[in-house]
Amino acid sequence: MTFDHIKDVVLCADDYALNAPVSQGIVALAVLGRLSATSVMSLSPRWAEDVAALRDMRERLDVGVHLDWTSSFAMEAGHGDRLGAVMLRAALRLYNQQSIEDEIERQLDAFEALWQAPPDHIDGHQHIQQFAVFRHALVEVLMRRYGHTAQRPWLRVSQVAQPGLKAKVISAMGATAFAKWAQHHAWPTVGPLSGAYGFEGGMDDYARHMQGWLAHLPADKTALIMCHPAVSAQADDAIGPARKREFAYLAGHDFVQHMFDARVRLVRGSGKLIQA
Repeated sequence: MTFDHIKDVVLCADDYALNAPVSQGIVALAVLGRLSATSVMSLSPRWAEDVAALRDMRERLDVGVHLDWTSSFAMEAGHGDRLGAVMLRAALRLYNQQSIEDEIERQLDAFEALWQAPPDHIDGHQHIQQFAVFRHALVEVLMRRYGHTAQRPWLRVSQVAQPGLKAKVISAMGATAFAKWAQHHAWPTVGPLSGAYGFEGGMDDYARHMQGWLAHLPADKTALIMCHPAVSAQADDAIGPARKREFAYLAGHDFVQHMFDARVRLVRGSGKLIQA
C-alpha cells in the first residue's frame, strides 16, 4: 500500500486491567499491530499485575488513563455511581469540583506509580472526562501536573462522528466545550470519535460497523475509534460476548483487508505510525 491520501486513525482499546481476558486480548492485539492505544483502569486491583505485560508494548502503542466514576471499582472506592446518576448530577452541577480534582489526582497517581511515567493520553470510562464539572476539574489537574511539560498527554474528545441517539447523547455531554478549551490552550486532542454501538449482533455486524466507521473518517485530521476487545467473555461482564467478538474480528484478516480497502492506517496519538 502506498500512503498517498491515506487517512490516519488511532484505534484505542478501552478498559485495560478490567479483567484478565480484557488485558490479555489487548496485549495480543498490540503484538499483532492491530491497536495504537489503550486506556487503563488504574482503580482496578489487576493493574498492579497486568502492568508487566503492557510494559513490553511500550514502543508499540500509547498507554493512557481511563478516568473512572461508573465501574464496580469506582463504587468500591466510594466515589462511583451508575452512569445515569453521574450524568444527571453532572448536568445539574451537583458535584464538588475539588473532590473530583482530588480523585483524578489519585487515579493518575495510581497509574504513574506502576507505569513509572506520565500517561500518553487521558480519557474517561463512559466519556466522563468531558461531563460538566468533570471537565473543569480535569483541566485544572492537567495544567498543574502537565501544563509545563514538553509532552502533554493527548485528550479524547468524544464528539461522536456517526448517526444515532447514543452518539448524540455522548457528544452532547460536553464535547464542544472540551474541544474549545483544548484549542484555546493548544492542548493536543484526538477526535472525532467513532466506535459507539449497542454491543449487539454477531461478528459480521461488528465488521459492518467497523467498515462504516473506517469509510467515514475525516481526511484532514487524525480521528479516533474506540474498541473493547477481550479474548473471552467473563460471566460478570455485561458486554463480555461483544468483547469476544471484537477481539476475533480485530485479530483476523478481514480487519486488515477492511483497513486496506478504506485506505486507513493506524497511528499513535503522537502521529507515530504503527507497523502491523
